[in-house]
Amino acid sequence: MKLDGKKALITGASRGIGKAIADIFLSQGAEVWGMGTKEPDDLKERQEKAGGRLHWTSADLGSLDALEGLIDNLIKEAGGFDILVNNAGITKDNLSFRMSLDDFQKVIDVNLTSSFVVARTVGRDMIRRRAGSIINMSSVIGVHGNGGQANYAASKAGLIGLTKSLAKETAARGVRVNAVAPGFIVSDMTAAIPAEMREKMAEQIPLKRMGQPQDIAEAVLFLASDASSYITGQVIAVDGGMFI
Repeated sequence: MKLDGKKALITGASRGIGKAIADIFLSQGAEVWGMGTKEPDDLKERQEKAGGRLHWTSADLGSLDALEGLIDNLIKEAGGFDILVNNAGITKDNLSFRMSLDDFQKVIDVNLTSSFVVARTVGRDMIRRRAGSIINMSSVIGVHGNGGQANYAASKAGLIGLTKSLAKETAARGVRVNAVAPGFIVSDMTAAIPAEMREKMAEQIPLKRMGQPQDIAEAVLFLASDASSYITGQVIAVDGGMFI
């Protein structure tokens, strides 16, 4: 699953799953353009380790008006991307009847609409070059729903529909579009859950543990590489068997 010579754009790449994806891509020979709301604390160290193959752009993906122009500039800088990973995401949890419209819309804007804008912009260039792999980061919550996360569930379910639609539109031009649906993964989001509750959640997972960012990164690497050249329009759940 080598990515030698490939150029990848990864949103939400400053920490957690996005950082793990960037690191595994770099380890397999790719040149990576990372995006996030703020520059990672260890960026210079990571750039030195990557030998100049890691680039960074700080951007708020919720600022949709400026997003397309920003992505166009990155495409020109890179000379085109072979891989796109739409990973950026936020949560603003609350029960539906207490959730403000602003909190609902903000999650939709960052998690879903920005992914559409980025995929549309990068996808146009991939179509022109008749090659590319787009991976959207959905969630098992987008498949099964979750109380207190109506906005997050809607955004991640929307990504599944977006993935399948884009796959149908681009397959004839050599572009593949897939999604990964993580289960409960060790992250800043899950760290906010009380330890006792996390333990109970892990007990309900057949593999008896929460996933690690590396588990998701490995699945994304597979979908980005030529090892998955006959796979498109799919949603791969990486959830330890939680929803068997």
